[in-house]
Amino acid sequence: MSVAATPADPAARPVPAELARRISAAFGPEHWYGNRWDLHYTRAKLGSDPLYPGVCAALRGSGAPVLDLGCGLGLLAHALRADGQAMAYRGIDLDAAKIARARRAAARAGLADAMFEAQDLADPAFDLASLGHHGNVAVLDVLQFVPAEARRPLLEKMTAMLAPGARLVIRTGLADGSRRARITRAVDVFSRVVGWMGATPGGYPEPEMLRAAFDAAGLRSQFTPLYGRTPFNNWLVVATRDA
Repeated sequence: MSVAATPADPAARPVPAELARRISAAFGPEHWYGNRWDLHYTRAKLGSDPLYPGVCAALRGSGAPVLDLGCGLGLLAHALRADGQAMAYRGIDLDAAKIARARRAAARAGLADAMFEAQDLADPAFDLASLGHHGNVAVLDVLQFVPAEARRPLLEKMTAMLAPGARLVIRTGLADGSRRARITRAVDVFSRVVGWMGATPGGYPEPEMLRAAFDAAGLRSQFTPLYGRTPFNNWLVVATRDA
């Protein structure tokens, strides 16, 4: 049931500067002498990457709860609320320190119905089904860190969580042999070497594997380039379970 990739959206833009400033304010330090890393990072991320407008557009119209796997600082929750989307949000990330900061920022911003928890998705003892989630699932910039042999089983578990009409929203690089794919890989390796990233991606999923997984689950899927003004091979992949 999958469909071919759609052309790049020329209107894909990051969050407007004023909105990025307002959202990122929740990540500022409590005192003037505190660490401002999260403040500057979130403002730069929102203001330069079309990720969050793209994901918000993909989820718009669905009132089903959202499970954000690999949520980091929980920026998606802030973007959804700024977009007027009030569905329940649950973010999970293996970095307990980030989860603590995500909770603090959500409380400062007054985000309703948003929760965060630390959990290692790669832990063999952890089962996604134990979360009891039934709704939408977001996996943003995570699949490249999942071992190739574990991606298909993970996709099967995520698609099983989708409620009728709900969507699996993925942002990922793709192993499509393009120049952008080579640039993305090179920058990711460099980022790991200089300490910007905590791990080196093991590789990017192949579009054929993703389509096969969605077809097997009976989902409609759409692949849209989400480059923005970056040189990276970022794609927004949305798989929908018909109502």
